[in-house]
Amino acid sequence: MPVLNGIEATRQIITLEKNKKIKTPIVALTASVTQEDKNRFIKAGMDDFLAKPINTDELKRVLRKYL
Repeated sequence: MPVLNGIEATRQIITLEKNKKIKTPIVALTASVTQEDKNRFIKAGMDDFLAKPINTDELKRVLRKYL
């Protein structure tokens, strides 16, 4: 992302929604697929994780989970 990375964007979304009754699902979409990366994304507040290239079954699973 040109201005923010995914973790910083996640932090800003969480801050904006802190006192609201909404929760935007945040899903990492990345080529960084190590367990360490996944743990870092989840720890930052992301709800789920998808690796590139996208596996359509995994994409469907995530969409069903949050829609």
